[in-house]
Amino acid sequence: MVRGDMDEEEARRIRLADLILRLRRAGIMEQRVLAAMEAVPRDLFVPPEGRRDAYAERALPIDCGQTISAPVIVGMMTAALDLNPRDRVLEIGTGSGYQCAVLAKLCRRVYTIDRFRTLAAAAESRFKTLRLGNITTMVGDGTKGWPEAAPFDKIIVTAATDALPEALFEQVVVGGIIVAPLGPQDGVQKLKRLVRTQDGFTASDLADVRFVPLIPGTAARL
Repeated sequence: MVRGDMDEEEARRIRLADLILRLRRAGIMEQRVLAAMEAVPRDLFVPPEGRRDAYAERALPIDCGQTISAPVIVGMMTAALDLNPRDRVLEIGTGSGYQCAVLAKLCRRVYTIDRFRTLAAAAESRFKTLRLGNITTMVGDGTKGWPEAAPFDKIIVTAATDALPEALFEQVVVGGIIVAPLGPQDGVQKLKRLVRTQDGFTASDLADVRFVPLIPGTAARL
């Protein structure tokens, strides 16, 4: 191994150690979540020009005007889903595929939807590189969910909306969990954890966040 490769590996180990420390400081202690975050190479999911900042604690731009969420936000949303190995999960907003790849380490199957064909195709390529065979992708309107594959044990929404589409409420099982940023699309939102009960949903706040908007339909070209 050449010296440059050794330096690269050492730098990545340091970045990962720092990431795990930040996750723990944010109160994310579940070992399975930490192990999944450690196992997914975040630098694979950002454009080449942004890879030096891949583990920085901020959202980073990707194609189609979208972003990859900051690592602690990904960890927080993952932990809030309380995943188990039997779960079937619906993700609205594939984006780079990073959040989806983390989820795939923790559950039986992830169904992920994006309105941009470019993003979905790039994410699928990354999933193949990482040999993640339990992910099904679709280009479509995330506001409609995925009725053909419903119901889901957990649903995660990685784009902001004032109110969740009714279809998503209908597609999660009783006892299931939805994690989503709710609030104005041009301002600060509340990251919410919604648990379905026999009588409706109970909600709790997780953090103040900023996400790109949840937009109905599919993109015309991309």
